[in-house]
Amino acid sequence: MKLLFKQRFFSWLDSYDIYDEDGTTVYTVEGKMSFGHCFHVMDASGKHVATVKEKVFHFLPEFEIYIGDRLAGSIKKEFSFLTPKFHIDFNGWQVEGNFIEWDYEIQDSVGRTVASIGKEILHWTDTYVLDVKRQEDVLCALMLVLAIDAEKCSRN
Repeated sequence: MKLLFKQRFFSWLDSYDIYDEDGTTVYTVEGKMSFGHCFHVMDASGKHVATVKEKVFHFLPEFEIYIGDRLAGSIKKEFSFLTPKFHIDFNGWQVEGNFIEWDYEIQDSVGRTVASIGKEILHWTDTYVLDVKRQEDVLCALMLVLAIDAEKCSRN
């Protein structure tokens, strides 16, 4: 399943719309005022389904991932040179990115690709294409992309 992950142009806080291949809104993401980044993910009907929240006062950025109100895992930026590295305590997944940090691949514990993420250039706002292999992994892959994008924004 392919999704288009697009940041809203006129928004005080980070807000995103996530569309399927037909242009139908699948999720909306609203940034909330807090110390650190905090994103609330709503499904197409407006029901809150997940949260990505940055833990503050850490040397390297760390994000907690909630499905509903249940803590499901975390993602931490690791110290590395040239290639971005993240430690993920979530679904047994790992993320690898390229040098310029625009393309990522999420893999499961045995090395199978769960999702590929690519940043589209020449847009006014951050725009990503998510290619998720299984429907049940869509929301979880979206939350990892939110955390990685927030980490990049904090650094820049």
